[in-house]
Amino acid sequence: MAMRNSVDKRVQQRRRKAWNTPSNVVVKVRTPGGRLLLQYKKKKCSPSTNPKYLGGKALTGLKRLRPNDRKLSKRKARTVTRAYGACLSHDHVRTRIIRAFLNEEQKLVKAIKKRK
Repeated sequence: MAMRNSVDKRVQQRRRKAWNTPSNVVVKVRTPGGRLLLQYKKKKCSPSTNPKYLGGKALTGLKRLRPNDRKLSKRKARTVTRAYGACLSHDHVRTRIIRAFLNEEQKLVKAIKKRK
């Protein structure tokens, strides 16, 4: 049960900030010793996404991590082993490859027509 600011006399705030902010969400937890404590919840993580001009869709295969946790995590957790691994989704990479192939084909056709 996540609560913003607990107004309970049995627990004591651990931090000095009393405002209702996303970084100050607390949960009451009972310890094995029977004490009632407040635990601070971490903020919800947004996923890694495609660039906005390509739709901004979430990338699959990557964990949702807070920025600092992402920085500290292993490289294998931050990327996907493929060209444009953690930058573009597989459909965008596929369309780029097809577009490049078709452009090369078009150049060859132009060159053949020019020779004739």
